[in-house]
Amino acid sequence: MEIKKLTDLQTLVSLSKRRGFVFQSSEIYGGLGSCWDYGPLGINLKLNVKQAWWQAMTRRNDIVGLDAAILMHPQVWKASGHIDTFTDPLVDCKDCKNRFREDDNMVDGVAVCPKCGSKNLTEARNFNLMFKTFMGPLEEDSNTVFLRPETAQGIFVNYENVQTTSRKKIPFGIAQIGKSFRNEITPGNFIFRTREFEQMEMQYFVKPGEDEKWFDHWKQARMDFYATVGVDAANLKFSEHGPNALAHYAKAAFDVEYKFPFGWQEVEGIHNRSDFDLTQHQTHSGKKLEYFDEAAKEKYVPYVIETAVGCDRLTLAILCDAYREEHRTLDNGKEDVRIVMGFKPSLAPYKVAILPLSKKPHLKEVAVKLRDNLSKHFDITYDEAGSIGKRYRRQDEIGTPFCVTVDFESLDDNAVTIRERDTMEQVRIPMDKVKSHIFEAL
Repeated sequence: MEIKKLTDLQTLVSLSKRRGFVFQSSEIYGGLGSCWDYGPLGINLKLNVKQAWWQAMTRRNDIVGLDAAILMHPQVWKASGHIDTFTDPLVDCKDCKNRFREDDNMVDGVAVCPKCGSKNLTEARNFNLMFKTFMGPLEEDSNTVFLRPETAQGIFVNYENVQTTSRKKIPFGIAQIGKSFRNEITPGNFIFRTREFEQMEMQYFVKPGEDEKWFDHWKQARMDFYATVGVDAANLKFSEHGPNALAHYAKAAFDVEYKFPFGWQEVEGIHNRSDFDLTQHQTHSGKKLEYFDEAAKEKYVPYVIETAVGCDRLTLAILCDAYREEHRTLDNGKEDVRIVMGFKPSLAPYKVAILPLSKKPHLKEVAVKLRDNLSKHFDITYDEAGSIGKRYRRQDEIGTPFCVTVDFESLDDNAVTIRERDTMEQVRIPMDKVKSHIFEAL
């Protein structure tokens, strides 16, 4: 048997549409650029990814959760630097009129149009990535607000509220999952870079002088997390930001990069943000954001270690990592290809598929009863259409770890056959043992 992994993104895009992972937004109207809708399988997968991240963060005693509003006071973005500096260099090709980011399309230090290859370009101009909208009945400048471009600022402006009410002592963290919006010039690569996306961020507040220790701690902790969600370590690496690439707020920064079919790209950023954010908000708001260390009898503005994961990017990495094709040569000489989404079982959209061997009423009745009982404990799907072999292949292609077949013998021996996705091994067990068997396997 030969196993082939994913080599081109379009294969995954097609599977995602065919099986209900991801659809293009507003597709019946021709779609909306770089906006995507998660289908029945996709939303289950994404929820499982978020749950895995949330548990990894908040099951520690030193991290609490937050859900901040998307709309914030405009001064938040002035203090954070987003109004003045959150820009990309925009250029236009004079030949084909294509518009793109200058820094994404450099060849030997010169910008080149990615569409036609021309170097006949306009001068670069700064393009602010924030979406504007208006609060209130009139579209006046005084009512201008922004869709947040990141979730981090909601954590910083709530730092004192959270610290006071949760009575947490430094070091401690605040975790948040939420939508962000960026008017990207050149989005693309499916759900990798989109204008509306979801972030999973944690800001960890530490004493100045201890920031480097905690930065190293979170680098290791975040890389360890990827093993828990089944991402192949061979497809992950750290990429350090050099002195000229650091963001204006950062003392140090590393990206966790994944080897996508389109190359190594960032899925998570780990940053030492120093005391920049709290100092900025303290200055612009006039509100003291210092921490008083009772034991040491000293005040200081905490440093912040940030871990920021793109939920959609991580979901895409998990989809890419899970895809495999198993090529076998059959006895008759023909090639058989089995497509498998080898998700870690805890992330799989469905954990169990119930498959009655026949649509006959007495067999269906047993299968439906088993489905209803197991659905109290697992994400379940039910499939009675087509041959059992084709149904197995459908479940393999959506990553279901276990198929439970109810056959005519089940009516006599009250037992079923459980097939495991990866090995395709089958075992027969009593129906009243199915739940415990799957729990142990998961």
